[in-house]
Amino acid sequence: MRRALAQTAPRIFCLLLVCLLGPNSAPGQNSPPDKPEAQTSAPPAPAAGGSTDSGDLLTVFPHSETSRYWISGQANIILQWHPSFPARYSGPNSLRPVGENATSKVYTLYLGYELTTTTEVFLDIESTGGHGISDSLGLAGVTNLDVVRNTSLSQTPYVARLMLRQIIPLSDDRVEAERDELHLATSLPARRIEIRLGKFGMADFFDLNSWGSDSHLQFLNWTVDNNGAYDYAANTRGYTDGIMLEYDDHWWSARFAEALMPKVANGINLDADIARARSENLEFEARGNRIANRAGVVRLVAYLNHANMGNYEQSIHDFLDHETPTPDITFTRRQGRHKYGFGLNFEQEITPEVGVFGRLGWSDGRNESFAYTEDDRTLELGGFTKGDKWRRRNDRAGIAFVANGITAAHQEYLALGGLGFLLGDGGLNYGPEKIFEGFYTAHLWRGFFASFDLQHVNNPGYNMDRGPVIVPGLRFHADF
Repeated sequence: MRRALAQTAPRIFCLLLVCLLGPNSAPGQNSPPDKPEAQTSAPPAPAAGGSTDSGDLLTVFPHSETSRYWISGQANIILQWHPSFPARYSGPNSLRPVGENATSKVYTLYLGYELTTTTEVFLDIESTGGHGISDSLGLAGVTNLDVVRNTSLSQTPYVARLMLRQIIPLSDDRVEAERDELHLATSLPARRIEIRLGKFGMADFFDLNSWGSDSHLQFLNWTVDNNGAYDYAANTRGYTDGIMLEYDDHWWSARFAEALMPKVANGINLDADIARARSENLEFEARGNRIANRAGVVRLVAYLNHANMGNYEQSIHDFLDHETPTPDITFTRRQGRHKYGFGLNFEQEITPEVGVFGRLGWSDGRNESFAYTEDDRTLELGGFTKGDKWRRRNDRAGIAFVANGITAAHQEYLALGGLGFLLGDGGLNYGPEKIFEGFYTAHLWRGFFASFDLQHVNNPGYNMDRGPVIVPGLRFHADF
């Protein structure tokens, strides 16, 4: 594997260098940067066919804006590694202190069809392979969003999304909309209700951010691309079954989703008994040009999960009463327990090429982290830019800082040797997990992109006795 790494890394670096030093007239450089969206619930995406205002084509094949059909695909390959780092001790769920590398692969086929001008159906087939460093253990802010947390899952293709979109017009005036793999209509009523029903990812529609949600062309870290304290309903692969209702008006939107929870923490199977297990999610979004007449968006999200959860304090009490050899949250699971939290998400354009963004997140943290990651508090700030200044208008770069934390009971549980589905060093000298990430994505040709990513993690797994660790990464992405 090290030999393969030594051969692969220089080739990708050379490819990036050639692209960056190429002539200014090289095809496929972006026009305006990603911007806060005015009407749709999703972050801005390239227009149908991946073209921008300048006429650049950002997909391998052009896509029609008028056809009832949508057929596209993507491939995302990420190589990450880290050198050895100091660690006073390690446990079963630690980030390994010895140098290691890992490669992940995600391939997706997107299919869509407009039944009518107000009814759309979608089917996405996905295949994932490879794994993350240390099998994605030992960090709340796992360094690669593409990795599957259960390495025993098959690489056989599976249905990622299967859903219906119904648009209910509430006004005659219309707004333009960008066409992509989850949105086919190019014109929408300015006031409308949208219904989504079926299998989808909560992160497809909630807690989106134009500059901090895309692991294909932007950041890679779990707690940069999503709010770490938002324990959104999902199975191990990141999908759930549910229904979502959304109201959209000229400058604001509101959406609510009822979704299924996994049967066990980080489980692949969903619990279909909504009387005992379910997730309620509510988000408000406001758009405008309040600061220096520049576009901005603020989103507020709240969630309430019901599931067969364990309790940190009870696990500690059972251990201290000598009922278990170590704290074990799986022994304290009870149906009907709940977990709730809140999140703030903002993005603000500074210039046509530069924007800033951030998140705040809080969860009650009494019961076990269940579906996303082991994170009860999060603070994120970041910046994003496109390459117009250096005549690489389809290139993009960003930096972000995230600080994650957990509740006192969660801290004590890990300090006494307890294991979560991601964390467990066998001990804990608590400190906030602090992550810095920077990336540069170079547009190569049409739908082909290559990226370099660098992450620096202080107190991995909230443990001041371990780290810091540096995680470089290379990414190759193709949009077909």
